[in-house]
Amino acid sequence: MKIININRESIVSESFLSPLLQLTKIPENLYIKGNLPTSRPPVVAIIGTRRPTLYGREVTHTLATDLARNGVVVVSGLAAGIDTAAHTAALEAGGITIAVLAQGLHSIYPASNRGLAERITKNGALITEYEMGEEAFKSHFLARNRIVSGLADAVIVTEAADRSGTFSTVAHALEQNKEVFAVPGPITSLLSAGPNRLLQQGAHVVLTADDVLNVIAPDLVAGQKKFVFGNTPLETKIIELIQQGTRNGDELLAKSEADASDFMQAMTMMELNGTVRAVGGNIWTI
Repeated sequence: MKIININRESIVSESFLSPLLQLTKIPENLYIKGNLPTSRPPVVAIIGTRRPTLYGREVTHTLATDLARNGVVVVSGLAAGIDTAAHTAALEAGGITIAVLAQGLHSIYPASNRGLAERITKNGALITEYEMGEEAFKSHFLARNRIVSGLADAVIVTEAADRSGTFSTVAHALEQNKEVFAVPGPITSLLSAGPNRLLQQGAHVVLTADDVLNVIAPDLVAGQKKFVFGNTPLETKIIELIQQGTRNGDELLAKSEADASDFMQAMTMMELNGTVRAVGGNIWTI
């Protein structure tokens, strides 16, 4: 997989990364393995404890799944627990997920997530500001949290103790004027203490994905799904071309730069599952 180095000057050309230009401390460089969206769909960060309860895992899986199915990019930090559940659910839903690392791309932490990281590079990307060879230190995790929130339109805390590193990301989100959501939980659960406290302080309550979409992308709730992803990179590229105004089949084939048989197979599969539809005259719509 190609590794891309993006410096401070060229970051402005990547629309997906453009929100990072608003950070107090802009990364000197970003190293990317995988593929970033070519447009700027809604982006939500899902974060929380490394040792979630069954409730925390289930809630995270449900929210990440439903958001991804609505075309929302799911961002997290590839840590064990909530991060892993969020990334995994987004991939299983056929969506795009971005993992922000606290070390160089030469290694994955935790090592148990190496397979997940490889899957992410095929339908998303790994991002880090650290050079190859730089290891993960505690300060790196705290620093990377500003990028997690910086990429997102909203941050969801699903489960975390009252004193948790999760709140470093929340603090960055508030400083960056991002929307903060929290999942309510039992008052007897130590791992719901963090989200419950956020709710007391004015965070949005999130019970379903629609609670988030109503705030950051109400058009998706209304059924006007501007951001749709395919089950393969080629399908996603074709969908993006249609969203950008290219609707003639011959033009779609040319701009997708795909083999004609691969293109026809992709169009057939998307038509069968209802992602695209023909409206006559070799014109396609979503």
